Amino acid sequence: MLTTEQLAEKLHVKPNTIRSSLCRTGSYMGIRPVKLPNRFLAWPADAVDQLLAQSQNTTESQQA
Repeated sequence: MLTTEQLAEKLHVKPNTIRSSLCRTGSYMGIRPVKLPNRFLAWPADAVDQLLAQSQNTTESQQA
């Protein structure tokens, strides 16, 4: 599980970008966090890795 700050760092965006998308749509790029009892968000690392892999595959196919 990743914090919002860790997720933002992996995806090269600001944490507030993720938070605002979550407030508007209930997810960020299709990834839904788990709300912890201390009100922090925990983002599933495996879903983030899948998103990054899909993004990399799309980029590679566009360059070919």
